[in-house]
Amino acid sequence: MTFTQWFLFFIAIQVIHFLGTWKLYVKAGRKAWEAIIPIYNGIVLMQIINRPKWWVLLLFVPVVNLLMFLVIWIETIRTFGFYRKVDSLLVIATLGGYIFYINYATEAIYNAKRSIKPRSELGEWVSSITFAIIAATLVHTYFMQPFTIPSSSLEKSLLVGDYLFVSKFHYGARIPSTVIAAPMVHDSLPFTSSASYLNKPQLPYLRVPGFQKIKNNDIVCFNWPADSLKTMWGDNSGEFTYKPVDKKTNYVKRCVAIAGDTLEIRDGFVFINGEKNSLPDRAKLQFKHTVYSSKGISTEKVLRYIGKEFESKFIVDYKSNEEFAEMGKHLSARKALDGNKFRVNTYDYKSVLAVAKKYNSTISEIKTNKRIVNLTLDIAKRLRKDSEVDSVVQIIHDADTAIFPQVDNNEWSQDNMGPIYVPKKGVTININTENLPYYQQIIELYEYNNLVTNNGIIYINGEKADTYTFQQDYYWLMGDNRHNSLDSRYWGFVPFDHVLGKPVMIWFSWEADASTFMAKLKSIRWSRMFTTVGGEGEPVSYRYVALGLLLLYFGYSFIKKKKTK
Repeated sequence: MTFTQWFLFFIAIQVIHFLGTWKLYVKAGRKAWEAIIPIYNGIVLMQIINRPKWWVLLLFVPVVNLLMFLVIWIETIRTFGFYRKVDSLLVIATLGGYIFYINYATEAIYNAKRSIKPRSELGEWVSSITFAIIAATLVHTYFMQPFTIPSSSLEKSLLVGDYLFVSKFHYGARIPSTVIAAPMVHDSLPFTSSASYLNKPQLPYLRVPGFQKIKNNDIVCFNWPADSLKTMWGDNSGEFTYKPVDKKTNYVKRCVAIAGDTLEIRDGFVFINGEKNSLPDRAKLQFKHTVYSSKGISTEKVLRYIGKEFESKFIVDYKSNEEFAEMGKHLSARKALDGNKFRVNTYDYKSVLAVAKKYNSTISEIKTNKRIVNLTLDIAKRLRKDSEVDSVVQIIHDADTAIFPQVDNNEWSQDNMGPIYVPKKGVTININTENLPYYQQIIELYEYNNLVTNNGIIYINGEKADTYTFQQDYYWLMGDNRHNSLDSRYWGFVPFDHVLGKPVMIWFSWEADASTFMAKLKSIRWSRMFTTVGGEGEPVSYRYVALGLLLLYFGYSFIKKKKTK
């Protein structure tokens, strides 16, 4: 919906409110005309139902206002004597329409001295939960949102199993465009695959002013632009499944290039405006390497360097069916050989060895002369000095048609691509059939223009065009784990209207992939809890400060409650 459509909708709501409540305003000693003046009618209504005037502000906050309407409808009918549970259910079920019945078909009596305290323990509980959800939704939407790291694309900076606080106010909180949605959830309802929102109506893009702009190398949370677009991996059919921007999948990557930069990737390293990108010291780039050794390379050897398990292969001579079943829980593949012998593959090296030891079975690792291992540059350097290792070679990938913008003639790969200009708001560029693939998504899908090409001529919104002016800033976001990251190299630019916020703190961390809950508890990374995401040097944990503040809060609440009693 456009701003004009929303204004007309707002006026229609005021008319409906007037028609449904003007008699109640009069019964409360007010004038009938006070029920139709926008905003003022809300302030008067708060006085009538004996609630704070600032509640009116919450009626203009998307998602939060859905809950506030329910609260105010119930408060209104109770102020005029309708306390029964069936009355509350009716006003909710009719989306406030029950108030029309009270307004015209009953002799409702205004109770100016009505107690606003819940009449039962259940009522008090429901009231507390409702306002807790409202408060949490406000914080979640406009100030700070919890976020989970599900993949290793930013390892070693952020680990799988890190739980973040993402600041909404650094870059400016984005007003939810999806106005009818369940609070405190993203795109689906808990424990279901059902959508948690309605596609319509939609608010136009709005954002609260921020106090900081996105800078090179900032870690940024955003909505994945390609979530609902059918334009990746060579499929340029133009078809897409609509999904509102604020309900697209949440991603987190490092912003290596900002609006106005010219980006190039050479052998996996990013160059901005011709200069090699200098990362903060906490960022550790990782690339896949081939490790060669004529003596054969064991998993134990590589684990000494990387400390993380990867696929290993063994020959196992099973002693019993129990061992066969128990070890199977830790295997990615198993193939029968002679007798009770099997060739097995696993990503859980230590668990497989533990099961073999438990049953006293014969197990031997299949060593290979080369292994493909994900390494930081520092670890690769140290591994090259190992006397048992012949060489360590960084893998450079060949040309890949999946690389943005999926132009075969480019022969770009995830390790070598560019140069490519990152669009900046207000900048005008020349466009032609050669460079159109780079900016077609922006013109057509992100900035909502009708784009057509006919016999090499470009038409935008029905008019012939050889230039285009960008309407917003764009960014290029990538993972530090360069060979294990789905990022801008595949889907292209990230529009500013897709930006969610800035990760500022890790409040909890554990091994999310641990096999059992107890194993996860044992894997809690205490040193990472309440550490800042940005900054230089080793992360400093503020967990004791957080614990102290928490204890002070509970102590204050306990003393206050005791004094009240």
